Amino acid sequence: MRFNARLTPFRHLAFFPEQAANWDWLDTSVRAFRSTEGRAPKILNLFGYTGVASLVCAAAGADVTHIDASKKAIGYARDNAGLSGLSNAPIRWICEDARRYVQRELKRGSLYDGVILDPPKYGRGPDGDVWRLFEDVPELAASCSALLSENASFLLLNAYAARISGLSLAHLLAENLKDRSGQIDWGELALAEEFTERGIGLSFFARWRRNAP
Repeated sequence: MRFNARLTPFRHLAFFPEQAANWDWLDTSVRAFRSTEGRAPKILNLFGYTGVASLVCAAAGADVTHIDASKKAIGYARDNAGLSGLSNAPIRWICEDARRYVQRELKRGSLYDGVILDPPKYGRGPDGDVWRLFEDVPELAASCSALLSENASFLLLNAYAARISGLSLAHLLAENLKDRSGQIDWGELALAEEFTERGIGLSFFARWRRNAP
């Protein structure tokens, strides 16, 4: 993948480098689904930001719906798609509050073969909707679980908050996916300093996959 790094007012780089581990996992999951099911998986990426995870999935052969409440972030994501040669890839770019979109999809009876849920600790939607991780993620995770198709491949949950853990995210997934077979792994994503290899923890994750390849 090719994408721009930009210094933002929030001291971000316009991408999160520790997510490379999840990008590899998504690539493997999408390719495994295509191999076993013989079709492109439908992937929903919530809080998709500048689109690297969406592009990874699209490059691996998925049809992607990318949701973010920031028009600027979606503009960056489209630019990154161009840099990666994926301007014509099957990606729907939608600027909307993630919770509102998920609730509408549930009412429509829409289903997805994989869901990426990578919310911030705090945020505001385009219509002033307030997102608070600890208060809102349990309900949204339950709704995302309900959006999974019968042969869904995965659900990835990532969070940036010091008061959370990979284990607590894994318990949340296990509670909502107790009627589905598969595996849940969890942990902390970190970067290692050059030379010292000292780890700098940056986010926590839990990942459910139906069939580990």
